[in-house]
Amino acid sequence: MYDLLVVGAGPYGLSIASHAAAAGLNLRLFGRPMASWRDHMPRGMFLKSEPWASNLSDPYGRWRLDVYCAQHGLTARHAEPIPVEAFASYGLWFARHAVPEVDERMVARVASGPGGFTAVTEDGEVVHARTVALAVGVMPFVEVPQALRGLHPALVTHSSDHSDLDRFRGRDVTVIGGGQAALETAALLAEQGTRVRVLARADGLRWNDVPPPWERPWWQSVRSPHSGLGPGWRNWFYAERPGLFRHLPEPTRARIAATALGPAGAWWVRDRVEGAVELLPGHEVTAACAVPGGVRLDIVSRTGAPRTLETEHVIAATGFRARCDRLGLLSDELRGSLAALPDGSPAVGRDFESSQPGLFLAGLVTASGFGPAMRFVQGATFTASTLVGGVRSRLRGTPTSGTIPVPGGSSRAWSPAPARR
Repeated sequence: MYDLLVVGAGPYGLSIASHAAAAGLNLRLFGRPMASWRDHMPRGMFLKSEPWASNLSDPYGRWRLDVYCAQHGLTARHAEPIPVEAFASYGLWFARHAVPEVDERMVARVASGPGGFTAVTEDGEVVHARTVALAVGVMPFVEVPQALRGLHPALVTHSSDHSDLDRFRGRDVTVIGGGQAALETAALLAEQGTRVRVLARADGLRWNDVPPPWERPWWQSVRSPHSGLGPGWRNWFYAERPGLFRHLPEPTRARIAATALGPAGAWWVRDRVEGAVELLPGHEVTAACAVPGGVRLDIVSRTGAPRTLETEHVIAATGFRARCDRLGLLSDELRGSLAALPDGSPAVGRDFESSQPGLFLAGLVTASGFGPAMRFVQGATFTASTLVGGVRSRLRGTPTSGTIPVPGGSSRAWSPAPARR
């Protein structure tokens, strides 16, 4: 019986495992390290976050991105984006140095079990643990517009389906979305000779500004401080105070989680898109169907004007939506026991424990509780230290998170788990 089972080996899972190991917990860590970054992002992409805001977390701060870069002849400077391939390699380096052995098998199912939880790996091994931390990243939560669902993957894919865009050389592709994934995907497609257009609902595309210099007059820093989510006091609050964010009224948290740091392209991709990619802002797909040679899209403008276009392939760069019902690796009983917020994401206590005692959640799935930082690597440090503290309290039989709503609208006091022996 393990103290903790960590499911997922991306930035959050690896960080949690590092903190848990340092705390002396008997744990198992399952998942392919940095899988999303290695398998679901095309070559040539860059990390949008600043290098200094992209560290995985170990308790002593020894295994930072700048340390990795210094050892491998790379640079990690303010306002200089890091290639995704380099960041994925950094994560593997972190895994070798900062965490116990990673079991690269996938966990197929997690269910309640005697004294805690039972997990079954993809090849049938059964593992028992008192607590579980789900750090499953974004892939379970892929969001595709309703109008595009049901079309064959040869015609419609999500941006996260591609680690290589070579198959689209010389073809005609329509990218749906106005965020970084859409715009950088479109830039890469155009640069390899693909005929590409971007279709976005917003009236105009948004671009992030070049970040202010790291060294600047004190009064500029006071007016607009640096933060891991961008300059400004609001972003600083989201990045540095997720524990306080949780105390905002639920409607406020939901609104911020849904709208803050909305779709926008990085400053360094703008020149690669404008003038090179056909841009159709202010349009939305209302229907789609297969036609000889590709897909016909029925679209409508913000003014209500209809239009039809045909394309060989559609890439939906339309993000991810974290919902309880998409946590498919949880048993039906366990998934059904989770209290959900109005947006469908699971409710979590102040130490990331769900309404199911002993089941902890991390990453995007907690953004409605702890704020926009949970959508980025920036949130891994706060999550890892806080979550492991909650695990230790649960194992001691003295959980500190009070009560949380359960399905049906009531509240349940969390009962202590049996003390460790």
